Amino acid sequence: MSLEGKVAYITGGTKGIGYGIAESLLEQGIKVAISGRSQNSVDKAVKSLGSDDNVLGLVSDVTKQKDEIDAVDKILATWGQLDMVMANAGVGIFAPIDEMKNEDWHQMINTNLNGVFHTLKAAVEALKKSEGYYMTLASLAGTNFFPTAAGYNATKFGVVGFTQAAMLDLRPYNIKVTTIMPGSVASHFNDNDPSEKDAWKIQPEDIGKLVVDLLTMHPRTLPSKIEVRPTRPDLK
Repeated sequence: MSLEGKVAYITGGTKGIGYGIAESLLEQGIKVAISGRSQNSVDKAVKSLGSDDNVLGLVSDVTKQKDEIDAVDKILATWGQLDMVMANAGVGIFAPIDEMKNEDWHQMINTNLNGVFHTLKAAVEALKKSEGYYMTLASLAGTNFFPTAAGYNATKFGVVGFTQAAMLDLRPYNIKVTTIMPGSVASHFNDNDPSEKDAWKIQPEDIGKLVVDLLTMHPRTLPSKIEVRPTRPDLK
């Protein structure tokens, strides 16, 4: 199945997993819009991706519904269609629940959970027209809880539940919906600076390849929830 000429939107696409997905989609001839919260980060990523007519940089904060509506409107004004959305933007702040700050809790809820809702609400009518694909980037933290992660676990459990329910709601429109749940990824998440020490982890391009595989799968088949983890954990 050719993906040439399709249009994708990736939130949080300026680095890490989102950027890796953008690279993989561009290699398939897909036109890619990426969003980030600052003009500087967006411009830098667009330039790195090639800065041609197949890349569109957008400044959008997924916690704000209007930002996502404006982003989708710009995509449609530029390319006239929207075939795939990856709700990837996310944040993790870790602390024992008795030490967690209220503002950190609300930042995770607003970004990780409200954000995926805002992105889908902004894009759903365009996806109905294209009979497209909506994906969310969840985490193995959406099924495995661990200390210091009450807020993060809550949001990722929520993303998994939201996406699976949305899948049932949108099937009648021939929209595919999938949530991807990675384990350890060599990304900038949680202020990590990827290096050789992360070689054992899933790489952003691995998630990009997975997204391409999903997009090229036969329309009759839908992997709706995918857990993906490093083959071997880091051996100290």
